Amino acid sequence: MHTETLPSSLILKNLKEMQFLDSLHQRHYANRSMPRKHILIYPEPVLKNRAKEIDSIDLDVVTLVEDMEEAMYQAPGVGLAAPQVGCARRLILVDPTAGKESGNLLVILNPVIVEREGKVTDSEMCLSVPEISVDVPRSEKILIQGVNMDGKEVRIEAEGFLARIFQHEIDHLDGRVILDYASALKRAIYLKKKKKGKI
Repeated sequence: MHTETLPSSLILKNLKEMQFLDSLHQRHYANRSMPRKHILIYPEPVLKNRAKEIDSIDLDVVTLVEDMEEAMYQAPGVGLAAPQVGCARRLILVDPTAGKESGNLLVILNPVIVEREGKVTDSEMCLSVPEISVDVPRSEKILIQGVNMDGKEVRIEAEGFLARIFQHEIDHLDGRVILDYASALKRAIYLKKKKKGKI
């Protein structure tokens, strides 16, 4: 999801239980010219399928998180899902500041929306669907349940922009992108441009 202005209504709970950006990693990434993982562009097949749950936090998962951090911040973006870098696992990264402020990175495994409230439609863009924006209806307030990188269950209450980021990234885990909310005409135009190599 592309960088947007963070509204003052953002609500975040259990922040201390989340996995934050390691300052050592941040310095390490700053010295790299290119990320190890590249963000895939729709209609790559992995972006159309449901990702699999993560059963254990092993070295592969740790490395995947590091690669996703790097790719997301270099984009730059405020969120990234594992399928966007070619890995069909249920893992998302969220940072509503896009790395402009330290200590805001959330790494959530197997996220599930357990409560929803309200409805609002707003324009969204996506790192995997470039050069297009789509009006997407989302729940205004949500409660997320998942697991952090310490293997502990966490619950996050979010609203406004933060809630929209979470819903956008969880859509990726279920094989949905913003084009699925677009008109048939907008989808056709995007796919035609992609086929011609203009995207």
